[in-house]
Amino acid sequence: MSADPDALGDAMAGSRPARRALFVANGKSRRGAEGADAAAAALEQGGIRLVREPCSDAESLRAAIRREAGSVDMVILGGGDGTMNSAAPALIETGLPLGLLPLGTANDLARTLGIPLDLEAAVRVVLDGQPRRIDLGEVNGHPYFNVASIGLSVAVTRELTGEVKRRWGRLGYALATCRALWKMRPFRAEIRHDGVSHRVRTLQVAVGNGHYYGGGMAIDEAAAIDDGRLNLYSLEFEGIWKLAMIYPAFRSGRHGLRQEVRTASSEEVEIRTRRPRPVNTDGELTTRTPARFRVLPGAVTVLVPPPAEA
Repeated sequence: MSADPDALGDAMAGSRPARRALFVANGKSRRGAEGADAAAAALEQGGIRLVREPCSDAESLRAAIRREAGSVDMVILGGGDGTMNSAAPALIETGLPLGLLPLGTANDLARTLGIPLDLEAAVRVVLDGQPRRIDLGEVNGHPYFNVASIGLSVAVTRELTGEVKRRWGRLGYALATCRALWKMRPFRAEIRHDGVSHRVRTLQVAVGNGHYYGGGMAIDEAAAIDDGRLNLYSLEFEGIWKLAMIYPAFRSGRHGLRQEVRTASSEEVEIRTRRPRPVNTDGELTTRTPARFRVLPGAVTVLVPPPAEA
């Protein structure tokens, strides 16, 4: 990744009328501090006037979006999936388009939307991309872009500290997963959707809105972020060692072909457990079971590559 603002700006300068954008970059992300200034310079040279805000937490980010809603044309966020998740409520409320600079560790929303992980190319998408309406998932009133899950992913999130992500990058996900698996035990849950109920013993239940999650895993091979559906899977095997066997299927989204993996597609899902369990939404622990999920069709507009580049 080039972080030279002159190189970035020379490539972008030019053709659009002046626009005004709220620009927030997560300086705590692995790439954020390095890339934010270069991206900001390139965006301004490309004709976007930036209002920069030093938001240190989710609440200040949402407050900044709401405060600037009447004076900007878009919101440009530099960070990972957690940053996008934090902004989701305010993006829904204000209707402002989102320009996404993937400066995080996993960047699964960017993968789903076909936004390049290279900073220079991602800036070009913000400058020259086209708007696309996408769905959001929602669990207990908390919106999310990629996936919400109960079980193993919660344990992984707790192991995946900021220090692990900064030191190991994407490899940190593998390290955190290994540590979480060592401690994880199956739990009982009731899954309800489309008028049916399943009582299961599972390691994880995940309800996806987008296509990718967890650093490039696919929630389902046919999943799309604008199809008006949620895609669910439940890992219902006792031997944790089997995860290693089906790992390639998760990369392609074909894990539903395995007998031990329950899958479903629906607009609404409810999950109940014997005791309240945390729910992970896009890498953040935001609520607990019982968990009621629904899809929010066309809830947010995002700038994406033109069809020929996607």
